[in-house]
Amino acid sequence: MSMETSIRQTGAPVLGVIGGSGVYGIDGLSNTRWQRIASPFGEPSDELLFGELAGRQLVFLPRHGRGHQIAPTDINYRANIDVLKRAGVTDVISVSAVGSLREHLTPGTFLIVDQFIDRTFARTTTFFGTGLVAHVSMAHPVCSRLGAFLEIAAREAGIVVERGGTYLVMEGPQFSSLAESELYRAWNCDVIGMTNMPEAKLAREAELCYATVAMVTDYDCWHPDHDDVTVDAIVKVLLANADKARSLVKTVAPHVGSDPAAAACRCRFALDHALLTAPAARDPQMIQRLEAVAGRVLHARSDT
Repeated sequence: MSMETSIRQTGAPVLGVIGGSGVYGIDGLSNTRWQRIASPFGEPSDELLFGELAGRQLVFLPRHGRGHQIAPTDINYRANIDVLKRAGVTDVISVSAVGSLREHLTPGTFLIVDQFIDRTFARTTTFFGTGLVAHVSMAHPVCSRLGAFLEIAAREAGIVVERGGTYLVMEGPQFSSLAESELYRAWNCDVIGMTNMPEAKLAREAELCYATVAMVTDYDCWHPDHDDVTVDAIVKVLLANADKARSLVKTVAPHVGSDPAAAACRCRFALDHALLTAPAARDPQMIQRLEAVAGRVLHARSDT
């Protein structure tokens, strides 16, 4: 990782934000620059936007590319997480539009998710594979420390927020059928979207702290008193949510950046007992590809 393609390493947590273009237009964000970072996993969704907010480094990645060019299934999730890790990011907040599966989660509500059900089927879900096998725990798929900061920041910013819920990730790009929507409600899911898997799994493999802010835009199609989901309706709520999302990021950044407990967070050590392939049997090309993602444990184990 060269100094030309990463932020200055200070030991302090560095916040990365994955979301739409409305998220990174924050008042007070200074010294901004767009920069391309190469990944051995292919092209990420876009360049990274580096900036400073109240003296803290922030890094933003437009998940669908600027102008929303990339469909959920076609996002290169591996490259996105890899370049954030290469850029020096330690903590990732995912800001995502979702449909509500619960009456009380009205459009405009922000939900800080703590669980996922992954119903995607057309995406590469891991950095590892033949030549270097690893299995990380996803029992608790988001960072509770980041979730707590998000809840505090949302309340400080006056945002209607709920803490704790299950996000059903569907493949898309079509919206749910009524039967699917009712099935997911029966599974006790709270919101539904198309983007947070395998993003959360890859963040865990990369030993990044990760949390999701799910911004409710609609009631999916289950609610008898609301129209079926349309893009126009979603966009209207998204625009209303954009100001709140910017306010949330601006408010949470100081909490994350000054957290003395960050370095000891268990997310940072997710690979400690995950690698199964014996050192002598590991594919050198895989080791090279995983330099940013898993270099901490690969180097530690090769020295023993």
